[in-house]
Amino acid sequence: MPRPTPASMRPPGIRRTGWLCAAFVAAMVALAYASVPLYSLFCRVTGYDGTPIVGSGPAKSVSDRAVAVRFDANVAPGLDWRFAPELPGLDARLGETQTTFFRVSNTGRTAATGIATFNVQPGQAGAFFVKLQCFCFNEQTLQPGETVEFPVVFYIDPALAADRSLDDISSITLSYTYFAYRNGEPVTASAATPLKPNL
Repeated sequence: MPRPTPASMRPPGIRRTGWLCAAFVAAMVALAYASVPLYSLFCRVTGYDGTPIVGSGPAKSVSDRAVAVRFDANVAPGLDWRFAPELPGLDARLGETQTTFFRVSNTGRTAATGIATFNVQPGQAGAFFVKLQCFCFNEQTLQPGETVEFPVVFYIDPALAADRSLDDISSITLSYTYFAYRNGEPVTASAATPLKPNL
């Protein structure tokens, strides 16, 4: 039975192919890890898929057109928290800076850590929903019985009025969901398990 050829004695073409395959696999693994933060950044910059844009300052103008903004708060299974907006909604003129608060309480018997994600519906309105201050994606640990209020500061870009495809939009929903957060990652429940509404 012939002995296997040592790697150093194999033809250069085979060694090069092996290195290329290993580099390709390493690049795909790195891309998989980077895809989530890159997608999140893309959504926050463009408003894609109902993701509000992160702004650095107030709007340059305020319009007379108003849109009803509704607030939705949910807690994913596995986190014994109560989570609700201060107000069910408000009417916001385009470009007018608005501040509202969300209250979260740990109703469990032990300390717990959670992280909130968010979305805007209808999705096409995400490109015009600009958040100036938000608690989303910030890890938060609450002791048993502890309650915290978080502000959300936002405005709706007056450019929404110039988009003819959005003429029929009279209301926008800003929705948050708190997930349990362990070992640096959100703990998501199976799709079959419903979220607990806290409104």
